[in-house]
Amino acid sequence: MNNVNRFRDQIAAGHICTGTAVTLNDPAVSELLAEAGYDFTWIDTEHAPFDLQGTLGHIMACRGTNTAPFVRVRENDANLIKPVLDLCPAGIIVPNVNSPEAARAAVQACKYPPHGIRGYGPRRGIRYGAQSMSDYLGVADRQTLVILQIEHIDAVNQIDAILAVPGIDSICIGPNDLSGSMGKLGKTTDPEVVRAIELVATKTRRAGVTLGVSTGYNPETLPIWIDRGVQWINLNVDWVNLFLYSKSVVDAVRQVKRTPAINESTRSKP
Repeated sequence: MNNVNRFRDQIAAGHICTGTAVTLNDPAVSELLAEAGYDFTWIDTEHAPFDLQGTLGHIMACRGTNTAPFVRVRENDANLIKPVLDLCPAGIIVPNVNSPEAARAAVQACKYPPHGIRGYGPRRGIRYGAQSMSDYLGVADRQTLVILQIEHIDAVNQIDAILAVPGIDSICIGPNDLSGSMGKLGKTTDPEVVRAIELVATKTRRAGVTLGVSTGYNPETLPIWIDRGVQWINLNVDWVNLFLYSKSVVDAVRQVKRTPAINESTRSKP
C-alpha cells in the first residue's frame, strides 16, 4: 500500500533513493512527483500548513506508484505521531531527536505493545478490513519506517547512545539546523560543522542503520554526500523546484532578442 518494502529493497540493493519535500496542499503535487520518478516524498507537516486530511491526500496520491510517502511530524509526541501512523505512511520522520531518551520515546510511539505504546485503531493499515487483525499485527511494526533526525550538536555528542536504541530504521542528518545549533546557521561547509556531520555519518553506517540526509540540491555537493555513505537523499522542496524552473523559463524568454518587425509600408510593391 505504501511502497515501504520497495524502498527497503532499493536500499538493500545499493541504490541511492531520491526524494523531495512536499509543502503545497494539492495532492496532485505528490502524484506529479511520483510520475517524475522520485523514490519517496517528504510530506512536511513540521513547516507546512497540513492537517491530517491534507496529509492523507498526499499519502493516497502515491498509492499505485513506485513512490514511498514519508511524513515529517511536528514534534516527538506520541499523541501527534499516532494519528499520522494510522494514515499508513511508509515512514515517520521525527525531528530534533537530541538524546537516547528522545530516540526511545520516538520508537515507542511508532510501535505497538510490547515494543511500544502505540494505541490500536488502524483503518487504512488493515485496508479497511480486508486484512485480519492478526495478519496486520504480524507486519504492523514494520509497515512504517522510524526515521530520526539528527539536527543538533547535542544529538551529535550523544550519537552512540542514540544509535544503541533498538527499533531505529534510519537516521537523517539535518545540516542547516545542525549548523544553527553550533552558532553557524547556513554555514554547512564550516570545518567544525563538517566534522560533526561526518561523525554522525560514519557512526550511523558502522551501526548498520540506514543513513539519509535532507538538503538542497547542489551538483557540487551531491557527490560529497554520496561519499559520506548516505543511502537516501531528500533534495529541495516542491516550491523551490517550481520556482527554479519557472524562473528559468521567464529568464530564457527575456533573453531572446526580438527581431525588428517589418514595416508594411516599406515593403516593395510587385
